[in-house]
Amino acid sequence: MDYSRTIVALQQYLNGNWVPGQGSGISTQAAADGTTVLAEGLAASIEQVAAAFDAAHQAKKSWASTPMATRGAILAKAAGYLKEHSESIGAELAAEEGKTRAEGIGEVLRAAQILTYYSGEAERAAGTVFQSPRAGEQILVTHKPLGVVGVITPFNFPIGIPAWKIAPALVFGNTVVFKPASLVPLLALRFVQALEYAGLPAGVLNLIIGPGALGDAIIANEHLNGLTFTGSTGVGRKLCAAGAARGIPVQAEMGGKNASVVLADADLDLASEQVLFGAFRSTGQKCTATSRLILDETIADEFLDKLTVRLDQWVTGDPLDPSVHMGPLVDAKSAKSAALGVAQALEQGATLHYRGQAPETPSFLAPTILELPAGEDGRANCAWRDEFFAPILSVQRVKGPQEAFEAAEDSEFGLSLALFTSNLALALEAQQTLDVGILHVNSESAGADPHVPFGGAKASGYGPKEQGAAAREFYTHTTTTYLRG
Repeated sequence: MDYSRTIVALQQYLNGNWVPGQGSGISTQAAADGTTVLAEGLAASIEQVAAAFDAAHQAKKSWASTPMATRGAILAKAAGYLKEHSESIGAELAAEEGKTRAEGIGEVLRAAQILTYYSGEAERAAGTVFQSPRAGEQILVTHKPLGVVGVITPFNFPIGIPAWKIAPALVFGNTVVFKPASLVPLLALRFVQALEYAGLPAGVLNLIIGPGALGDAIIANEHLNGLTFTGSTGVGRKLCAAGAARGIPVQAEMGGKNASVVLADADLDLASEQVLFGAFRSTGQKCTATSRLILDETIADEFLDKLTVRLDQWVTGDPLDPSVHMGPLVDAKSAKSAALGVAQALEQGATLHYRGQAPETPSFLAPTILELPAGEDGRANCAWRDEFFAPILSVQRVKGPQEAFEAAEDSEFGLSLALFTSNLALALEAQQTLDVGILHVNSESAGADPHVPFGGAKASGYGPKEQGAAAREFYTHTTTTYLRG
C-alpha cells in the first residue's frame, strides 16, 4: 500500500492559536513500515506547557459561566465534523496507530458518538433537591467544574480516549490542557481541529505535543485542578501519588490482564468467534483485550481447534488493505518487547500452541497462542502475569466453574472479563463475586459504550469511573446549599 502523502506539520494549540513547538524535533511514522513520515514538527517546551495552563486558567471563569446548552452545541458541531471527515481521519488513524482502516473509521465515529452523547448533558438533571428536617428549608446539591483539567492519553485509541475524557470535561465547564501519546500526535491534532471548527473559545482547550516527560510539568503546574490519565500502571501510580501530595484529584485507567472464561456448557462457536475478536482485533493493543484464556478441560481441545481454524483465515498485513484483519503493532519497539515476552514465557514452561502468519517487518507480530501448565506453575509464568499489549493469548485448562473463577481472579488487575456459559446462575455468581470493572457474558472482553461507566478494579483503576453519568463524579465537585426563604 502506498503511504506517500503530504507530511502534516505538527503544531501546538495554545490559547486558540496554532504555533510551532519550541522543543526538540518530533515526527510520527506509519506503523506498518516505521519509516514513512506522516507528520513532523517540534515538541512543546516546558515554557509552552506553562503557557497552556495560563491560557486555560484565564479562560476557566468565562467558560464555566457559559450556558451548558451552548457548550453542548459546540460538542455537537464537532461531532458533525468528525462524521463528515471520518473516512480520511480514519485512514490516518490506521496508518499512524496500526489498526485496520475499518477499525480506524469506527473509532472516529465512536468519538463523534461520545461528543454527541455529552452534547445532550444540558437536558439531563443538573443536581438534586433533598428534604430538610427544618421547616421552610430545602437542601440543594449542585455541581461545579473542577477548573483546569490535565488530560494525558495513550496511543491505542488516539481519538476515542481523548473524546471520552475531553467531552465531559468541557461540557461540565472545565478548561483543558491535553497531552496525547507522542506516538500518535496526528489524531490528537485532528480532534482539536474539530473542536476549533465548532467554535470552541480560545484557551478552553490547549494541545501540547511532546515526550512523556512533559507529564511532570503538567502534574506540577500551579493551575492544575484535576488530572485524568490512561496508560501504564507504573506511570499512573506515580501521577496518583503526585496528585495526592498536592491534593489534586486524579482519575487513572491503567493496566489489564483480562481473562475470557469458557465453561463446559458454552456455545463454542460463539465463544471462539468472540475470543478471537477480543484477543486479536486492534492487534491486541486494547486495555480490555483478552490476554488470558481459561478453558474447562472437557471442552479445551474442541475449543482450541475451533479457534485456530478461525485464525488460519485471519489475515495480518497492511492496515489500509481492506482484506486485512489485523495490522502491525504501533512500532517496532513494541513488537520486539512482545516477542521477548513470548520467549521468556517459553523459557518459563509455556508451550507454543499456535503462531500465525505475519509480514517479515519489524513492527508486525503474528497471532500467538501459548499454553501454560495447569495450577500455580502456569500462573507464575510471565505470560499469565504481565501485560504484553500484543496479539498474544495465554491459555490454561481448569476443572469446573469454581476453579475457572479462581483462575480468573488470580491477577493484580481487574478491568474486564468475558464469561461464556449458558448457565444463568453461574453468570450471576460471576457478576456478584468476580472483582472486575466490566463483565461481558457471552461477548468479547473488549468494548465500551459512552452512556455507561467504564473503568477497572484493583490495579486497573483509580478514582471515579469514566463515561456515562459517572464522568460527572470526577469532572465536578458538589456544593450543598441549605436554602431557607
